[in-house]
Amino acid sequence: MNNMADLPPSTSAPAVTTYDARDLINGETQVCILLDDHRYFLRITRAGKLILTK
Repeated sequence: MNNMADLPPSTSAPAVTTYDARDLINGETQVCILLDDHRYFLRITRAGKLILTK
C-alpha cells in the first residue's frame, strides 16, 4: 500500500483532504456512502480499480 506522504506535493491544485480508499473500505468487499437520501456503493476491484455505483 502506498503511503500518501510519499506522493509529491501538487503545485497546481489547492490542498484537499485525502483518504486512502482501502481505509474507507476497511477490509470489506464494499461500503455504502450516503448523500442526502441517496445510497452509493464503493468497492475496490481485484484489479485495484475503484467502482462507485448508485
